[in-house]
Amino acid sequence: MPQDHKAAAIWFERAAKQGNASAQKNLGSMYEIGEGVPLDHKAAVTWYERAAEQGNTAAQISLGVMYARGEGLLQDYVKAHMWFNIAAANGVSDATVARTKMAELMVPSQIQEAQKLAREWTEKY
Repeated sequence: MPQDHKAAAIWFERAAKQGNASAQKNLGSMYEIGEGVPLDHKAAVTWYERAAEQGNTAAQISLGVMYARGEGLLQDYVKAHMWFNIAAANGVSDATVARTKMAELMVPSQIQEAQKLAREWTEKY
């Protein structure tokens, strides 16, 4: 691992622990690919969740991808669709595409559940 990635991870972690959503998302990305830190999908999910809950749309999409793939957590198409739906509602066109592709793998009751969860999340945050 190049030293600059390790240093970046240190700085991102400091900012992430202080609640900086961009740093949380970036740190999650580093854990997802093992850049500057050990590869750790569970840690990636943790940091993505913190950033996503603050409205970071890139983290919301990344979290949706992690749920869709089952990386760092159990595969869950409903939660993947939920996160893509939330990001799409925030104007991210890539999230709209991802949500549509996810829906193709789901039955109508799963889509309805995902939409319900997205509405509940939006009301809460």
